Amino acid sequence: MQFLVYILAYPFLWLVSILPFRALYAFSDVLYLFIYRVFGYRKKTVQYNLRLVFPEKSDKEINLITKKFYHHFCDMMVEAIKSLTITEAQMLKRFKFTNVELLQDLEKNDRNVALMCAHYGSWEWIFVLQSYIENKGYAVYKRLANKHFDKLIKRIRAKYNSHLITTKETIPILMRAKVSGKSFMCGFVSDQSAKSRKALHWGDFMGYTVPMHTGAEMLAKRLDMTVVFFRVKRLKRGYYETTFETITENAKAHENFEITDHFFRLVEKQIHEAPQYYLWTHKRWKHKDKSPEDYKKVN
Repeated sequence: MQFLVYILAYPFLWLVSILPFRALYAFSDVLYLFIYRVFGYRKKTVQYNLRLVFPEKSDKEINLITKKFYHHFCDMMVEAIKSLTITEAQMLKRFKFTNVELLQDLEKNDRNVALMCAHYGSWEWIFVLQSYIENKGYAVYKRLANKHFDKLIKRIRAKYNSHLITTKETIPILMRAKVSGKSFMCGFVSDQSAKSRKALHWGDFMGYTVPMHTGAEMLAKRLDMTVVFFRVKRLKRGYYETTFETITENAKAHENFEITDHFFRLVEKQIHEAPQYYLWTHKRWKHKDKSPEDYKKVN
């Protein structure tokens, strides 16, 4: 069944991917009408999240952010599809880096890098970063249920010398890379909600205490990695600008969870500047009324 779904869907995805950009974004506008207007995909979740973290905003302001978010959300979907056939030259034109020399200097000094980001702006085309970096790149991801689409995604990323690894694969793969003596870079999208019963750290995010992923911080300490945050700014439709910021070059010198908390402050700053570009469809604050002690009592 998985293969049947794949062979039926792939031709359509490929046809969408070869559309010129003007037609691609026209398709996104149509998609917006269905996802937001007709089906209202996770609309209640989006507006609940927005009202939760922006209690000072009026209903009119919340509705405006919601509409802008869904327009951007649909753009990201078609941009992900465009990754099937987009050329490196096209991607480099549309996804700029303001200070890639920061990573190049770390590479020259044989530093391994933990690259942290949030579900903000666009992370679909970040893989073109490998055009500027010689080090092997890894990115932690959640394996797709359909193994054929999963292989496709891996194949697309591999074009830029980036390799997707699951959470379970991360430690052994990065440990081998460390032992090999060849420097590497690993990307972590670290703002997702951690499993509450297994979370090692609960911290403040947009005014609420929530469980947080700490994998990037823990690995940075274990493997002596420089931690770098990358901030994505949407310049205009289909064009993005990324800026890198060093969080620390000595992760071991920090108290536990200090790096994670710093990361979330940087994410909050992005969200406050332009909230429509954050991924509001996720139930990021679903554990906000709980605490680690509550889960200990249950267990």
